[in-house]
Amino acid sequence: MKVISLLIAAAAAALSTGAAWSETHSPASPYAGEEKRAVKALSPQDAVDLQAGHGMGLAKVAELNHYPGPKHVLDMAKQLALTEAQTQRIKQVHAAMEQEAQRLGKQILAKESELENLFTTRRVDSARARALTMEIGQLQGEFRFAHVNAHLDTARVLSAAQIASYDALRGYAGTVAPAEHRH
Repeated sequence: MKVISLLIAAAAAALSTGAAWSETHSPASPYAGEEKRAVKALSPQDAVDLQAGHGMGLAKVAELNHYPGPKHVLDMAKQLALTEAQTQRIKQVHAAMEQEAQRLGKQILAKESELENLFTTRRVDSARARALTMEIGQLQGEFRFAHVNAHLDTARVLSAAQIASYDALRGYAGTVAPAEHRH
């Protein structure tokens, strides 16, 4: 009990010292170091993912509601006992999604670079910033939809049992998939 009291006292002293220090020194921004990026709004990994058309978790709404992703389904083809026809159809879904996502990802990167350039050259104004941010937002929505729609298309190809197996293999235990996805 005495050890716990000493630890609590030490933690309280450290916190009070930290509070006094922070009143005289401003803390570093969580953005510190990002000012060196070519496109400051995007991490290097974000740029790679957009260029490659990766999902970046944007289709979680589908994935976690029993609408499997085509790439993961193809990776689990044997465990899910996909037929040859299912495999071919899901390959088509994946290829179409990947092509569209890569196209959109490259457009997002180009528009983010354009916005960055307006700020770095100090030629930005509200009208230009608004137009570009709205365009980037539209592209981001289309990028996300490409991924979500691929999940919708994939679910239509699979049986309810395959979707349940997919969920179990992905670790989504304790959830029950609907009988069929025929939307």
